[in-house]
Amino acid sequence: MIDTTSFQGKTAKFYTLGCKLNFSETSTFARTLFDMGVREAQKNEKADICLINTCSVTEIADHKCRQIINRMVRQNPDAFIIVTGCYAQLESEQVAKLKGVDLVLGSNEKADLIQYLSDAWNHLSQEEASGQNIFREPSIHSVKTKDIKKFQPSCSKGNRTRYFLKVQDGCNYFCTYCTIPYARGLSRNPTIASLVAQAEKAALEGGKEIVLTGVNIGDFGRTTGETFLDLVKALDQVNRIKRFRISSLEPDLIDDRLIDYCATSRAFMPHFHIPLQSGSNEVLKLMHRRYDTTLFEHKIKLIKKKMPDAFIGVDVMVGCRGERPENFEECFQFIRSLPISQLHVFPYSERPGTSALSIPYKVDESEKKKRAHQLLRLSDEMTTAFYKQYIGQESEVLFEKAVKGKVMHGFTKNYIRVELPPAQVKEEYDNQIMKVKLGDFNFNKTALKVETI
Repeated sequence: MIDTTSFQGKTAKFYTLGCKLNFSETSTFARTLFDMGVREAQKNEKADICLINTCSVTEIADHKCRQIINRMVRQNPDAFIIVTGCYAQLESEQVAKLKGVDLVLGSNEKADLIQYLSDAWNHLSQEEASGQNIFREPSIHSVKTKDIKKFQPSCSKGNRTRYFLKVQDGCNYFCTYCTIPYARGLSRNPTIASLVAQAEKAALEGGKEIVLTGVNIGDFGRTTGETFLDLVKALDQVNRIKRFRISSLEPDLIDDRLIDYCATSRAFMPHFHIPLQSGSNEVLKLMHRRYDTTLFEHKIKLIKKKMPDAFIGVDVMVGCRGERPENFEECFQFIRSLPISQLHVFPYSERPGTSALSIPYKVDESEKKKRAHQLLRLSDEMTTAFYKQYIGQESEVLFEKAVKGKVMHGFTKNYIRVELPPAQVKEEYDNQIMKVKLGDFNFNKTALKVETI
């Protein structure tokens, strides 16, 4: 039982690091706290509660987590500090040792964050009332990876226009470079019926676009015996949601039938995000990826055959152990040969406990940066070429709220980022799908300028 009376009128701050899934979860926690009478602290206002949802995908991410926690404690010296997320799961003892941290929750306990907060908060209040609280001992709640079983539902937009619907969590793949299965546990999911209900609720709140998020969403159904294609078909029937996007799909889990369905569906956008990681079969084997370049090429080309206008984003990791210069060159040429729209480039980061550390060939940091810059330049060329095709055409855009006096941004169905000049911006355009004419690039080539029709 949660006693909400002690939270009435309290203030909170939130900080999220990492993926869209983390942002979705934080938004859900925030909404629950707001329903309990908590309000979000203003920019320069000290908060009573601080929640940091962490990431641990790289060593840099770990470092940034520690920086953010220390900053939140420093800026909010009397706040109750909660740390959760992947870093909190993998390094719970280390997090608890950071000055000012009160509550550390692992991936399983995160599902009951509000209950843990309520119990700890009320216990602290009782101690302070009796004068017993001399030292605030941090509380840690975390189980081993094999015992991470719970699923925390999440469908929220936070301060954004688009909703993010969590459809799956965890991963069974154990790629050699990755700690995510250890941080989030094995693959699990809710029922299709529950996800449809959440989508319908988002529609009633005025939502027009939902992004499906998760760790390995193509693996959906492992818990319930359903399939990801079944989920897509069911969500497509939620008529008040005008757009659905799929955040990321492993190549080996993209069913050809899914591509066929999305090509003719009512609301699933011609937009795919597919992790490649390497365009070298030798490196893919070292990574323990479950596909080769032949399969990847087939999926990309089938998507473009069925949906010529589709935007395809691709994840690539550079400088992983075992990636010799000839492997990277093979990767670069393979990517350049495909109709890809954008690359998300990640330099490899050594992660404790991963089997990649046993691979003898190591790439130095300067070479990693060189390879990353080479792929980023290729990405810019690909995105520019993709955008250029549509200059002068008409398209539908879902606009996102703009700061007064600033440009208003939005995305076309096939994920072209656009901007409307401040002189044409109207408050009522927020969260509206409108027809526009696509103009030339903006000054830094990150979007196409548009005018409404």
